[in-house]
Amino acid sequence: MGKGANSGRLSTTLILADDHRLVREGLRSILEAHSEFRVEAEADDGAEAVQAAIDHKPDVALIDLAMPRLSGIEAIRRIRRVTSVRCIAVSMHEEFGWVTQALEAGASGYVVKSAGSGELFDAIAAVRRGRSYLAPSIAHWAVDAIAHPTARPSSRLHRLTAREREVLQMVAEGKSSREIAAALRLALKTVETHRARLMAKLEVHRASGLVRVAIQEGLVSF
Repeated sequence: MGKGANSGRLSTTLILADDHRLVREGLRSILEAHSEFRVEAEADDGAEAVQAAIDHKPDVALIDLAMPRLSGIEAIRRIRRVTSVRCIAVSMHEEFGWVTQALEAGASGYVVKSAGSGELFDAIAAVRRGRSYLAPSIAHWAVDAIAHPTARPSSRLHRLTAREREVLQMVAEGKSSREIAAALRLALKTVETHRARLMAKLEVHRASGLVRVAIQEGLVSF
């Protein structure tokens, strides 16, 4: 049992967002074994995570980054825009792009899924107290970014609007323009316009190019 299981932690309400039910059940079991944690709700995609944060207003949201409908990164961005809920990214990914995208979206912490429960408890405790937390295995990214700011690659997603990021994710998930239009309640012509703008802004000429960008930038994972 990690040091995070020590007494003296603040009582903390949470929501769990992950598209794998077993992961959510595992996290809930780990957390609710300790009386200071109470899981208010679960979500299996990014859109549900945003709604759960709005409805329940937990202290902390644990957000997987690669989820359908709305990526965890975009979910964090929206949660931080409309609530005071602090977010911790919980991800299998340790690469530069995933970490920086999550932090830029507004995550207060980043924990990798290979970590032990003690590290998760420490992350929640730090974020609950208004501090930040980076998993030791990825903290070197932050050090490198500070030490070598000009060497840091810029994200192409900064060129996109929130709606364009949403459409990009759905294209990368293999959805047709008609399916995207239905899911987002947009006209088909509007979706086609978004696709054309995406290709222009990202300087790609085929849908496969959009998929590559989405994977590289951490919107989807395969």
